Amino acid sequence: MMQYRAYLVGENGVLRSAEAFEAPSDSSALDFAKRFTRLGKVEVWQLGRKIAVLDSEQLCPPLPDPTRPTLTRQ
Repeated sequence: MMQYRAYLVGENGVLRSAEAFEAPSDSSALDFAKRFTRLGKVEVWQLGRKIAVLDSEQLCPPLPDPTRPTLTRQ
């Protein structure tokens, strides 16, 4: 297991909080850190190595609901 940190980045670029955790791989760490994107942008680090910057879910448009009919213009 490797040591990672997920940093929640505020709108002005200032770190708002950090979560330390362990994961067996970078991909596992990213899967874990994605849960924090509902709060904002997240930087994922393994010691001094930046793994990724994950965009906030708030910035992403919602996925279409396949059970809801779509409106079309005629």
